[in-house]
Amino acid sequence: MKKLLRRYRVLPIRTRLAMLVAAAVAFAVAAVSVTCWFIVQRKLYDQLKTDLDKAVAMPQRQLQAQVVDALTDCRQSPEHPGGWQNTYSQVVRPDGKVCLFGTSLGRVKVARSDLNVIKSSGTGPVTYEVFRNGTDADGNPVRVLTVPLTLTDPLTNASSHAAFVAAVPLRGTEKTLSDLALVLLLVSGIGVVGAGAAGLAVARAGLRPVDKLTEAVEHVARTEDLAVRIPVEEDSEDEVARLSRSFNSMTTALASSRDLQQQLIADAGHELRTPLTSLRTNIELLTRSEETGRPLPPEDRKALLASVTAQMTELASLIGDLQELSRSESQRGERVEVVPFQDTVESALRRARLRGPELTITADLKPWYVRAEPSALERSVVNILDNAVKFSPEGSTIEVQLSEGELTVRDHGPGIPADELPHVFDRFWRSPSARALPGSGLGLSIVARTVRQAGGEVTLDHAEGGGTVATVRLPGAPTAPPEVP
Repeated sequence: MKKLLRRYRVLPIRTRLAMLVAAAVAFAVAAVSVTCWFIVQRKLYDQLKTDLDKAVAMPQRQLQAQVVDALTDCRQSPEHPGGWQNTYSQVVRPDGKVCLFGTSLGRVKVARSDLNVIKSSGTGPVTYEVFRNGTDADGNPVRVLTVPLTLTDPLTNASSHAAFVAAVPLRGTEKTLSDLALVLLLVSGIGVVGAGAAGLAVARAGLRPVDKLTEAVEHVARTEDLAVRIPVEEDSEDEVARLSRSFNSMTTALASSRDLQQQLIADAGHELRTPLTSLRTNIELLTRSEETGRPLPPEDRKALLASVTAQMTELASLIGDLQELSRSESQRGERVEVVPFQDTVESALRRARLRGPELTITADLKPWYVRAEPSALERSVVNILDNAVKFSPEGSTIEVQLSEGELTVRDHGPGIPADELPHVFDRFWRSPSARALPGSGLGLSIVARTVRQAGGEVTLDHAEGGGTVATVRLPGAPTAPPEVP
């Protein structure tokens, strides 16, 4: 059985569907055929019963005079008083001896049930009779009806019990049933074969879209061409159509992801090239100075080392940003917890004040608890504050406020031109006026991603009176939940 199941599972889907359809139709046809055969058999036997009932339905007084002597010595051959032709008619004595009527087709073999009919005569008000299959003396099949018979001797008034047996040939009935079985078998076979062919045709038609999908998947696996699309009817909502739409969506997402990955690699390479080139130049100058024995002036040497340190810092920041962007959603989701947003902002403010000691940073923070990754959320707030510190003129003020889950950071710098606002959250995008300043162009992109994953939104806009205002809105509550996951 296990081998058959294994062989079945390795068959193509269309073959399995055709086999299932054929099996279902075969079961249904077999059930209908068997039911039909038994119904016809029952009807034919009922008709025989009706005919035999007519054969035995004769008045006792008509039968009595002809069979009393026959019951005594069975030397007579009385005529059937009913005159019913083409039947077996006989009387069975208690000792099993048979007396035939003259019109009988022959002798029917006596069964034990016939003798039981005699024994039951007169034992109760219920008439006991037997309707059975049997054979005659020549072995021909017959349908037999045995009824009790009570006879009274007119001379002695003595009662005696016997059984009257009537039978009709079954050969015609059995032939009819055999012919019917053959017809039903042929019809069932044709039906099963037709159902199998129809099932195979339906399976091929139904799985044609799956074949197209398979070809598309194989083409993508072979060529890595993610531009492949499977045509789907707009009004179709079946499983294959949904699968095709899902495949198209998947290839679109993969193509977009690959484009973003290639763009990220290209942008990262471009951003890395500048600090690496500067580092290489500065290190070559220092090395050449050492190799030639012509030391650089202390001021130039100090400036070169400061430049190398700055470039290393910029490289470390860029690599950290790239690592942050490369982390998957599942890696982020494992570290999500309830975070006091006001404490995160306060920690970021301490770092921002160290980076902009010449600036005044004011803060008004109300309690607010959010679900986010603590380190990523703090990094995002630090990036927003770093932008404000970077573009704020010396001696100016940066205003920070947190209320009802909305964090606003307002600076008094030059602001962002209106045509550049749609691009501020793009990866590696930097304003032309800011390209001379340190930075990788990934800070605000990281902010947007972190805030979006926490279920919030972030915007940058012009502030009244000049400068820029950054707004972060995060869902949460003013109090911590009783249980922190």
